[in-house]
Amino acid sequence: MSSSPVSTSAAAQPYGRPLRTVHVLGDGAGAGSCTHVRSLATGLAARGVRVTVCAPVRAEGEYDFTGAGAEFAPDAVSVLRAACAGADVVHAHGVKAGLRAALALRGRRVPLVVTWHGEGPTVPGALGRLSRMLERRVARAAAVVLGASSDLVDLARQRGARDARLAPVAFPAAPEGVSDPGKVRAELGVVERPLLIAVGSLVAHRGYSVLLDAAREWRALEPAPLLVIAGEGPLRAELARRIEAEGLPVRLLGGRRDAAQLLAAADLAVLPSRWEARALLAQEALRVGVPLVATAVGGVPELVGRGAVLVPPGEAGALAAAVIGLLADPARRADLAAAGRIQAATWPSEDDTVAQVLSVYDELMERRRRR
Repeated sequence: MSSSPVSTSAAAQPYGRPLRTVHVLGDGAGAGSCTHVRSLATGLAARGVRVTVCAPVRAEGEYDFTGAGAEFAPDAVSVLRAACAGADVVHAHGVKAGLRAALALRGRRVPLVVTWHGEGPTVPGALGRLSRMLERRVARAAAVVLGASSDLVDLARQRGARDARLAPVAFPAAPEGVSDPGKVRAELGVVERPLLIAVGSLVAHRGYSVLLDAAREWRALEPAPLLVIAGEGPLRAELARRIEAEGLPVRLLGGRRDAAQLLAAADLAVLPSRWEARALLAQEALRVGVPLVATAVGGVPELVGRGAVLVPPGEAGALAAAVIGLLADPARRADLAAAGRIQAATWPSEDDTVAQVLSVYDELMERRRRR
């Protein structure tokens, strides 16, 4: 969290007592949503806001919301409803969490804020119809929808949101100087070969099947780069079978707490997703000056500007060509690293993000006072 001074707004003491907020995370909440909520909890608590985080127990174990100054409540239906009953504002993160919060608030005049972090285009068929129905329900139930990227704001408006705003999510910068890149590379066995890294859960929308297709094309390089993937998920067994059967220079590392250190040791970062909003990997890569190859999807182009090489989603050939081209061009990699740091400097800080969210709460409290 930034060390800049903080102040208490009118929203923090709306009734002569601290503002009471409940932040809701669903069972499928990813690293981005959980990291954002911890950042908000830290900043809001520092400003005198009372924060309760209602989330799966595993999320509290990993992200330590209580250590950020929040109260923690498990995400059981009865617990969520009781927590929401005592809130001035309920803030849900993601559509599924938004639906649970809306149901918990049924019959109460407590304003609901929903941040849409990573909801992308829905799939066709019955599942797509169900997704659109849930999005409409949540968009219309929310007093304010905050979209992490411009396309999510547009989507929320299409689904019927009364008030949808762009609210870029800022994530904490990785600690500096906490690892030796040379040591990290030696541990991975890549002292004399390029190191590529991808980070994210092993699920379909991350595009790892296309990434493995691309790895087939660059394995003929001498020396062949090693691709490491930090993340866990339901596609692990399928990906592992392909890596072994095709002899791909790829290693699955599983879930890692040192992903930032791995990234800092890499020659390139790769983001092959079918859809992303404000991808955590992209932000970390640009901040530390690691050249990034990413798919031009969702909020990625808006996020990275000229600080990355963008390729069409689903096209393994284009992805492989971009990686091979950068590995052969150190000057281009250096230019990208510099451009990435410049782009990262334009992003909102954690303090900016907390201030924007608190201003939304302030508006909602003023509306309640007027009523």
